[in-house]
Amino acid sequence: MAHDHKLEIFRGLVKFKSNISKIWGVLIFLSIITTIEVILGIIRPAFLVETSFLGMHLLNWIFIILTLVKAYYIAWDFMHLRDEKTALRRVIVWTPIFLVSYLIFILLFEADYIHEVYKEGFIKWNF
Repeated sequence: MAHDHKLEIFRGLVKFKSNISKIWGVLIFLSIITTIEVILGIIRPAFLVETSFLGMHLLNWIFIILTLVKAYYIAWDFMHLRDEKTALRRVIVWTPIFLVSYLIFILLFEADYIHEVYKEGFIKWNF
């Protein structure tokens, strides 16, 4: 191999002695995030379900954020983005973040419009 992979995660806060131990460390990190998502999905705390932010429950925002964190970390460690040049990393990471943010904005905007149409009443077309 031309170069060794970095054996640290969280920007050097946790260092491992081998690739195998690093894989286990990343697996444990991703498992903890998944466990948090599953527990929140089962318990569904009332304050997270009843409180809304930008037209969506806080619990849904937490799920979206945790899923994006997992996706980013999988790409960062398992697809070896940390070993690539800065420009390539930015293209690979920021483009989907921008597109997903845009998609979420459009979905929320259109869903709010449809909700208002059904709430205020609508005219059924008779042909």
